[in-house]
Amino acid sequence: MPRNPRPPPTSKRLALRRARGRPEAAPAVDLGEVRRRIDSVDEKIHTLLNDRARLAQLVGISKSRDGRTVDFYKPEREAQVLRMARERNSGPLRDEEVLRLFREIMSACLAQQEPLKVAFLGPEGTFTQAAVLSHFGHSVRSLPLVSIDEVFHEVEAANADFGVVPIENSTEGTVNHTLDRFLTSPLKICGEVELRIHHFLMGAMSSLGRIQRVCSHAQALAQCRAWLDDHLPNVEQVPVSSNAEGARRARDEKGTAAIAGDTAAEVYGLKVLAAQIEDRPDNSTRFLVLGRKLFSPSGEDRTTLLLSVGHSDGPGALYRLLEPLAKHRISMTRIESRPSHRRKWDYVFFIDIEGHCEEPHVVRALEALKKRASLFRVLGSYPRAVV
Repeated sequence: MPRNPRPPPTSKRLALRRARGRPEAAPAVDLGEVRRRIDSVDEKIHTLLNDRARLAQLVGISKSRDGRTVDFYKPEREAQVLRMARERNSGPLRDEEVLRLFREIMSACLAQQEPLKVAFLGPEGTFTQAAVLSHFGHSVRSLPLVSIDEVFHEVEAANADFGVVPIENSTEGTVNHTLDRFLTSPLKICGEVELRIHHFLMGAMSSLGRIQRVCSHAQALAQCRAWLDDHLPNVEQVPVSSNAEGARRARDEKGTAAIAGDTAAEVYGLKVLAAQIEDRPDNSTRFLVLGRKLFSPSGEDRTTLLLSVGHSDGPGALYRLLEPLAKHRISMTRIESRPSHRRKWDYVFFIDIEGHCEEPHVVRALEALKKRASLFRVLGSYPRAVV
């Protein structure tokens, strides 16, 4: 005789199950219905994306019918959009995923007529290219160049709309060559990118024991110094022009491995032999976005100054020069000195402060500072990196 089917659990039975620690059975999910709902949401998202693209077209038309894409690019507005997206995010998507999605949406909308041309310190597969894509999205035309000098030259000549160059690493400090180029260049800083740097050891071989030399940029080798000393103490370390150049050599030379970002392993067809070998887990690099003009305030900005004191100002000259910043309650977040290349033992100072050069309290401080400096230039006022 067939047994009677078990009746559905009553609220009393459910309470007993909870008391005894038994898991409740998950309700059945109609996957077909869930997929239909996903399709419906996707359709709405697609419609809204096209609506946004049409509105972006109107912004461009209202400004200039024959202007180029670079004329419509507003980093201060993009920074505001990203901050709003981060503030209203309630999950389950993480903030960085939401920021990446909105960057790509803005990038695609801006590139409807023609993509921005962005020069960077190449070749392809470098961290600087990753910084370009992080800041501008993938709807740009990336122009890999062989040196920082060439990046400056291409933007100065308007062959590129913007350029991206490294400026400092949290482990190894300042990229001095970038600073030195500002001594003679008319370019402005119009953005910054902060990128977490993870280094990967890669090669064509199958084990660490087959490695005879490791090629990478000197900065990458320095950022992995302890790991290399521990795991490859007898292997030659060869500095090369870029991490991507190291990856190319690892592809073409027997016994050569490289340190680079994981993207380089895909580009050059290499095996990842060890992951995230940087000595510091918070290893980050800051990049600057170079352009030909200053932009308006975004609300959360940074200003970079180039200053020099008089050659015969005597003791306390730097203190007196910077006193207006303290008087107007402006935070200085970074200061670097470099030879001025004007005369022996003469130095200039690169200084980062909080705020935009058009904000009233910053204007007052800079006016006072300018009167005390023998050299005074605003290299840029730009949105702080949104991370």
